[in-house]
Amino acid sequence: MALTILAVSFILLLVLGVPVAFAIGLSAICTILYEGLPIAVLFQQMMSGMNIFSFLAIPFFVFSGELMLHGGIADKIVALARNMIGHIRGGLGMSNVVACTLFGGVSGSPTADVSAMGTVMIPMMKKEGYHVDYAVNVTTHASLVGALMPTSHNMIIYSLAAGGKVSVSSLIAAGVVPAVVLTICMLVAAYLVAVKRGYPAGTFPGWNALWRSMAAAAPGLLIIVIILVGILSGVFTATESAAVAVVYSIGLTIFVYRTMTREKFLKAAAKAVKTTGVVLLLIGVSTMFQYLAALYQVADLAGAAVGSISTNPLMVFLIINIILFLLGTFMDMASTILICTPIFLPIAMQYGMDPVQFGMVMLINCALGLNTPPVGTTQFVGCAIGGISVGEVMRTIWPFYTALIAALLLVTYVPSFSLWLPRLLMN
Repeated sequence: MALTILAVSFILLLVLGVPVAFAIGLSAICTILYEGLPIAVLFQQMMSGMNIFSFLAIPFFVFSGELMLHGGIADKIVALARNMIGHIRGGLGMSNVVACTLFGGVSGSPTADVSAMGTVMIPMMKKEGYHVDYAVNVTTHASLVGALMPTSHNMIIYSLAAGGKVSVSSLIAAGVVPAVVLTICMLVAAYLVAVKRGYPAGTFPGWNALWRSMAAAAPGLLIIVIILVGILSGVFTATESAAVAVVYSIGLTIFVYRTMTREKFLKAAAKAVKTTGVVLLLIGVSTMFQYLAALYQVADLAGAAVGSISTNPLMVFLIINIILFLLGTFMDMASTILICTPIFLPIAMQYGMDPVQFGMVMLINCALGLNTPPVGTTQFVGCAIGGISVGEVMRTIWPFYTALIAALLLVTYVPSFSLWLPRLLMN
């Protein structure tokens, strides 16, 4: 009965429009009151869930991304991407994909990626004669690659939600190839739609312009290399790398690009504080939820339920993907990772999936949820920038959605996409 109260109250609160963090916390409180246990037990779990040293990396990575967002790196990345492939048919759309991928590596946040790239690219594409729905779809889908980049704080959340089974360095290495796969799938979709709609090709600006734009963007993109090399070589931990990223971002935007002003710095700091507060609140209440889920053996029940449907690993992985995708459409990435990892990771491992690979599957599913109503954070941001309704965008979303689902299935059923690079670097 207690498990029923936990599940029903959580779903009911979500349906009523209660924010996810409060829905999780209130459902946990309702359950603990039914059990007659002291509420202090839940708040002890909440505090212990947030009081983890590794979580210091989250505010640092978020702050670094905000500094880059407000420090003008977006314009330089757009110029580089356009000079690289803007001369191909539909090149502005393909440039958008490349720019979103590169900026995702700097910010580590799909939402920040849409905000930065959308503000620059969507109006530019509209001006060049591209349809608004195409511009928005390309931007919002390509931005999802940021969830797999080294600066993604969601990798840290997954590592801790997995109970120490996965190192952050393995996840960072594992995200590289899936990010490339996602980008290639998006480039193909953007090109095919551009050809079908008859979008024009741009003109190649010349090698000198390409080298100049590359030199301008290189200092900003260097942060990806610093984090990857630093962590994988053991020079610093994930938490230390996040702090290094902040120091580098401040130095770059103030002394190299000279685009950071006092107002922009304060705005970046305020946004980072707000985002960190939301994420840590989700972590805290999700720890309460995890405590109750472990108490009522939800993972065992879920495993038995999935096993009753099929014992074929291919089918089990498909079922897990469908469940994660559906949950991701209603919940934030952090809460989905924190709640679902302890439940579905043991099932995936039971049927032969490596926890590092499952992390990539989890992150891609959660990213897809960011672009799917009713929550669809990235899609709502993109539509707001483009001045178009979600319904209009959804009517032409399928080529891009199909590309991302194809990438998800490749990562799910071909382990080497996720495991080749970590095994190569860690051995």
